[in-house]
Amino acid sequence: MVHTMEEILSQTKFSDPASDKKPLIISGPCSAETEEQVLATALALQKTGKVDVLRAGIWKPRTRPGSFEGIGTKGLAWLQKAREITGLPLAVEVATAKQVEDALHFGVDILWVGARTTVNPFSVQEVADALKGVDTTVLIKNPINPDLELWIGAVERIQKAGINKVGLIHRGFSSYGNTQYRNAPMWHLAIELKRRMPELPMICDPSHISGRRDILQEVSQEAIDLDYDGLMLETHVDPDNAWSDAKQQVTPEKLAELLDGIVWRREHTDKKDFNSALEKLRAQINQVDDEIMLLLGNRMKIAEKIGSYKKENNITILQTNRWNEILERNIAKGEKLGLTKEFILKYFDAVHLESINRQNRIMNEEK
Repeated sequence: MVHTMEEILSQTKFSDPASDKKPLIISGPCSAETEEQVLATALALQKTGKVDVLRAGIWKPRTRPGSFEGIGTKGLAWLQKAREITGLPLAVEVATAKQVEDALHFGVDILWVGARTTVNPFSVQEVADALKGVDTTVLIKNPINPDLELWIGAVERIQKAGINKVGLIHRGFSSYGNTQYRNAPMWHLAIELKRRMPELPMICDPSHISGRRDILQEVSQEAIDLDYDGLMLETHVDPDNAWSDAKQQVTPEKLAELLDGIVWRREHTDKKDFNSALEKLRAQINQVDDEIMLLLGNRMKIAEKIGSYKKENNITILQTNRWNEILERNIAKGEKLGLTKEFILKYFDAVHLESINRQNRIMNEEK
């Protein structure tokens, strides 16, 4: 049975992020390569019964010239045919006004703004201008670099064009020296954006975060555990011979196995015993947080006194040996308490920076 985009979205959390409806699953090849490849993939995905929307890259922004940069507009006709056969709505990435025009001409149901476009306000504005007066769904990927304001700015530009159905795609961020992921997830940034814009559905793109098949399941599960509203996963009938991003694509059959392996969780429950126990535990956390804030306030007062003594005796604010001593001491203590070294370093970096800022103010106060 062929479903409209509105019917598909009404059955998912995309229509109501606060609901317990099923997540939206978007899947398809990184790139549309041939008509045969597109149709074979679409039919295999339809057969799984687990995919809501068919995606495919038509225009591919590549880092260096000479790489496969997408089949171009002719691939939209292949997608259109795939929708006629399978009933799956279509999703395509757009980066220019002409691409928007072409995608809409072929009736593409969902447009998404890619990471390389989100990073450039001029490009986002061009897409936004091309969308004025159009009733469609637009998903916005995070920018390549970890800049929350750029992501928010892209959302605002699309919304100001009159687009009401807007969603987010978290595909990870570039980070120097990262080895585990292709794009570091930096979950805290996506969580912060979700906190600021809770009305916008958040979809995770585990394929671009992972960059390889063996951790797709792990990343997908983490996204669902964090209450994401859907997943975008790249699928290809012959992934090893894909023309782009071969390592992160899986066959439709493997996709079905991956989705079956996810523990699907929900944000709310009506179980009174659970809610009562949870409220008691949350009350304990609130109490501990209050005590931590009080202790941090006292710590900063002591740091300010130290700053005054340093000023009186012309001593520098930063004393590296003392800082190393603090870190070594607390890493050892923290690990005994089950705290990771990474967390301890992040926590004390933040505390140390606040201490330095306070001492710096004292150092530069006029008498």
